[in-house]
Amino acid sequence: MLELINKALFIAQNEDVSTCIDCVVLYSISFMPNEKNKLLAKEYLRQNINAKILDDTPCGKSLIALGLNGKVNEVSEEINKVWRIASKRFIEKASGNITAFVEGADERSTFYTTELKEILENDKILTINKIDKFEFYKKFTPCRY
Repeated sequence: MLELINKALFIAQNEDVSTCIDCVVLYSISFMPNEKNKLLAKEYLRQNINAKILDDTPCGKSLIALGLNGKVNEVSEEINKVWRIASKRFIEKASGNITAFVEGADERSTFYTTELKEILENDKILTINKIDKFEFYKKFTPCRY
C-alpha cells in the first residue's frame, strides 16, 4: 500500500491539472446522502465541452487508473490527502469563473476544507457560479450530516 500511496503522491504533485479560463467545474458529494451534485456536474460537462472536473485532467485520470477513486468518507486518509493535493493544484491553475455544484456540501468535504480556501486565495479566479467569490463565500454555509 505504501508504494501505491507514494506513486499517487508523485502524480498528485506533478501531473498536469491545467484547464482553460472559466473551465473548472467542482462538485461535492463527500459525506452526503446522495450524488446529486455529481450528476449535475456531469450534465454540465456534457453541455460545456471545454469544462473539466479534476477527474478529466491527466492527473485525475492517472489517480483513477491507480484505483484511487471514491468519496472522501469511503477511502483512507492517505488517499484523501492525495486528492486534496491534486485539488489544491487544480484550483491554483484555475482562472476566471469556477462552476461549483456544492449545494449542501459538508463541512468535512474537500470543497469546504481545501478548494474554497484556494479559490479565495487565487487572484486569477474572480467568481464562483458567476457570483463574486467573496460574496459566494459569505453566503455559503456548509452542512453537517
